[in-house]
Amino acid sequence: MKNKIKFAFIGAGSISFCPATITDILKSKKFETVENLEIYLMDILQEPLDLSCAYCREVAEFFGRKPVIRASTNLREAVEGADFVITAIEVERYHYWSQDFHIPRRFGFRQIYGENGGPGGMFHFLRNVGPMLEIARAMEKGCPDAWMLNYTNPEAKLVEAVAKLTNIKVVGLCHGEQMGMDQLSKFMEIPKDEFAAEIGGLNHFGWVTKVWRKSTGEDLYPLLREKERQIDWLAHWDEFALSRLMLRTYGFWPHPGANHIGEYIAWSDELLASAKIQYFYDPAELDPWKTKKTPEFVYSFSSNPTSRPLFSEVRQNAGDPAYVQTFRLNGREPWGSGEYGIPIAEAIASDIPASIGAVNVLNHSYIPNVLDKMAVEVPAVVDGKGVHPKTISPLPTAVAAMISLQGTIHQLLIETYEEKSRRKLLQAMLLDPTISNYNNAVALINTMCEMQSEILPAMKW
Repeated sequence: MKNKIKFAFIGAGSISFCPATITDILKSKKFETVENLEIYLMDILQEPLDLSCAYCREVAEFFGRKPVIRASTNLREAVEGADFVITAIEVERYHYWSQDFHIPRRFGFRQIYGENGGPGGMFHFLRNVGPMLEIARAMEKGCPDAWMLNYTNPEAKLVEAVAKLTNIKVVGLCHGEQMGMDQLSKFMEIPKDEFAAEIGGLNHFGWVTKVWRKSTGEDLYPLLREKERQIDWLAHWDEFALSRLMLRTYGFWPHPGANHIGEYIAWSDELLASAKIQYFYDPAELDPWKTKKTPEFVYSFSSNPTSRPLFSEVRQNAGDPAYVQTFRLNGREPWGSGEYGIPIAEAIASDIPASIGAVNVLNHSYIPNVLDKMAVEVPAVVDGKGVHPKTISPLPTAVAAMISLQGTIHQLLIETYEEKSRRKLLQAMLLDPTISNYNNAVALINTMCEMQSEILPAMKW
C-alpha cells in the first residue's frame, strides 16, 4: 500500500453519494495503514460543501482516523496530485429531471423515468457532459495517472464521452447489479451468499447471463423460471412485472427494475404503474419550472405512496435542501455506500486483486455480440495495474441489438456535443424506441433548448 493517497471528491454536496463514500474511505481497513491520507472535497456551492467537510471530520473522529481533510470550490486545486477522483455531480437535479420526464411525454414520446434512456436521458447527458469533461481535462493537467470513479448519470453515456474525448482512466459504477442479485435471491428463495452470477449489458439495462449454486455449480436458471411462474402476478408490480415478461421473452433476467430498464424500450409504459404519478402536478394550478417548487418524485409504487392519510403533515418538495440532516451523525454510526468505488480504489492502491460485480467501461469484445467501443457494464477483476473487465457470454440476439442501438445513440450524442448540432441530436432522437414522430422530435428539441438554455450547451440547426 502506498504511503500517500489522495481522494478528490467532485460534487461533494451530493447527498446520494458523498456521506456514504466518505464513510467507505474512513472505515476501510486497507486505507487505515496509509500514513498520509488526504480527502479533498470540492463543490461549486459553498453551503453543501461546508456540510460535507464538517461531516467528514465527524466521521474521521468516529473511526479514530486522522486524514488530511480539505475543501474548496476550486477544481484545479482539488484534483492536483490526486490518485482517485470521485465524480457525483448534478445541478438542481430534481428541477431538471422533472422537465426531462414531463416534456417528452407532452410531445408524445412513450418515455418513462427520463434519467438515463429516452430523450430525457439525452438532455441529462448534454447538461452533464461539459462539466464532466472539464473535470477530466483538469485531471489531465493535475493528475494524469489518476482514476476517475464516476457515479454521475447518465452513467454509460458520460463514461463513453470521457473515455473517447480525454486520456483519463475512467470507470463507471452503479449498484444496479447488486439490486439484480437481491431480486434473484427473493425469487429463488436462496441467500445471496449461496449463489453466483455473471451479468452484462448496458447500465440500467443489465442482464444475468448465468446464475449457479456456488457449492455444486448447479445451473439455477431452471429454478428461477419455475419460481417466477409460481409468484403472484401482481406482487411488486412496479419492480418486477416488466422484468418477468422480459425473462419469459428473452430467457434472461434483466435488472435493476422496470423504471430503469423500461427507459430503453418502447412498450414499457404500460408496465410501470407509478409513471402516472411521477412528478405529478396540476398544470391548471401550477407551473413548477417557473416557481422551482419541484413536484414530489415518486420512484415506484413499492413504497405505497397512495396509502397516505388524508391529512398528513406537510411534505418537503424534492428540490428543497433536505440534505442537512444527512450530513449529521447525531449519535448514530455512519453508514457506508455498498458501492464498488472504494473497493476498486483499495485493490488498485494495495495491488490485492478484487472481483467486482459490475463496471462501466468501453466494450472491447467483452460482450462479443454488442457494438464495440460503446460503454457497457460487465464484471471485472481489479489489481494494482488497474481494472480488467471480463469477457462474458454473448447476449440473446434481440437484447444485443437493443443495446447496440443505444451505443449508436451514445456516439451521436457525443457528436451533438462536439458539433453543437441540434440536427445530430435529432438523428439520435429519431433512433430512440420511444419516438412519437418527426415533428414532435423537432419541437421537443427546440422547447428543451429554450427551457434549459442556462445549462444546456448552445446548439444550432
